[in-house]
Amino acid sequence: MFAKMRRPRNPVTMLVAALSMLWLAACEPGTRGGSGPKVDAGTAVPVALLLPSGSGNTGDETLAQSLRQAAEMAVADLQGVKIDLRVYNTGGGTSAAAAASQAVDEGAKIILGPVYAEAANAAGVAVANRGVSVLSFSNNTDIAGGNVFVLGSTFPNTANRLASYAASQGKSRIMIVSEETTAGGIGARAIETAVSRAGASVAGRATYPFSQDGVRAAGPQIAEQARAGNADALFLTADSAGALPMLAQVLAENGMSPDQTKYIGLTRWDVPPATLSLPGLQGGWFAMPDPGTASRFRSRYQAAYGSMPHPIAGLAYDGIAAIGALVKSGRPDALSRAALTQPSGFVGVNGIFRLLPDGTNERALAVAEIRNGQAMVIDPAPKAFGSAGF
Repeated sequence: MFAKMRRPRNPVTMLVAALSMLWLAACEPGTRGGSGPKVDAGTAVPVALLLPSGSGNTGDETLAQSLRQAAEMAVADLQGVKIDLRVYNTGGGTSAAAAASQAVDEGAKIILGPVYAEAANAAGVAVANRGVSVLSFSNNTDIAGGNVFVLGSTFPNTANRLASYAASQGKSRIMIVSEETTAGGIGARAIETAVSRAGASVAGRATYPFSQDGVRAAGPQIAEQARAGNADALFLTADSAGALPMLAQVLAENGMSPDQTKYIGLTRWDVPPATLSLPGLQGGWFAMPDPGTASRFRSRYQAAYGSMPHPIAGLAYDGIAAIGALVKSGRPDALSRAALTQPSGFVGVNGIFRLLPDGTNERALAVAEIRNGQAMVIDPAPKAFGSAGF
């Protein structure tokens, strides 16, 4: 049976000698202005961290602990900047609005978190008229905008990276294959936009019910449609926890192969690592953060806390890194919307990233190919905005 589908709101995913500077460096701020709470770089800046503790869900508690520890590690790594990190629990999201209001009442200049989309939206609405920005851990672009930003990896960002690379490799006719779920529909739209942006064409669209029987029944039609449309690539929205393993098997049974028609994945195919061993995915492409920087963060976190970080813990570190870098500029408007969206961006635990004016984000991603059960980087993550890969 398929694992429960992850909804879009849920978590899912510059080299310098000093590790602390690797994650805390920010690119030179550009022109900025606009409103926002005034900050004094000479004193500790209050930052609210909204976590999903108190929900009664063990997974939420584990996630909350990992996010808090990553944020604390980032604060400790700051050089020349003092952050007064204040933790507020949202009960899994039900108390997010109250927590956000309390945090600002108590002096918070910016809010980091919450995790879930509904909670982030509620927190943003609660403090919208206070001039305080919310840097949520969500990846749901539907809530982005106004004073709410999403730090999580988004479908449009991943789709743009992969479609651009595919087009550069001569893949001009890309077929979209998606499951009939909310996430599948959102992913398919992101792919379609990205393919058009890359100058390629959509060679067809195929969907399948989100069930074992649905995938198996759709297999022959997907293969037939791909051949009839002369597709040179299939862009799949399926993930490892859902339909991907069976879809890869069914496509192979119907004569499809990544060696002939390249498979491109919108989700991380290296999570869990066992996915890399699936025979039907050998030769497929997917996007991932720079493996070097990501590995360094995991190693530092494990050394500090004795366990591996949650897959999205790095977002908490990124948020503190960006805040610290901006405050270090010494400007009283360092946390204004214009400052947060500086085009040059920041350096995070997974590579460079920047917040966009529409509340979404852009992150540097590497393109990997599955070869003999391993993820091999075939196009490295860019090191600067405006370079190849963006």
